[in-house]
Amino acid sequence: MIKTTINAGVCGFKTTVLARSDDMQNVTLSIESDCEKIQGLAEGLSAPIDAYQEIGAGFNGEVYQAVLARLKGCCAGCVVPCGIFKTVQVAGAVALPAPVAIEIERVEEG
Repeated sequence: MIKTTINAGVCGFKTTVLARSDDMQNVTLSIESDCEKIQGLAEGLSAPIDAYQEIGAGFNGEVYQAVLARLKGCCAGCVVPCGIFKTVQVAGAVALPAPVAIEIERVEEG
C-alpha cells in the first residue's frame, strides 16, 4: 500500500491518499480530506484506475477528467490532484516513491 499526505497550502486542508494495487497495474484509491471539494473528487475516483493507461493519457486520464468534472469552483493551483496522480503512478509501479515538494516564499529584492 502507498500512503501520500498532501498539505494543500494556505487553505490549510490536508488530504491523505491510500493506494493499493494487487497486480502492480490496477490501483484502488481511498482518499480522506478536510476539503469538501476533494471529498467530492474522491467519490469520482472509486473505481480501480489502470496506472499504465493513466500515465499515457496524462491530463486526459481518469484522475484529471474527474478533477475537471468534480472540482468546480476549486483553486486551479490546488496541488491535491497532482498528488493523487503521482500516488497512482507509484502504486501502479510506473514511478518510484520519492518526496515531491513545492516551496513558495516571498524574498526581498535587492
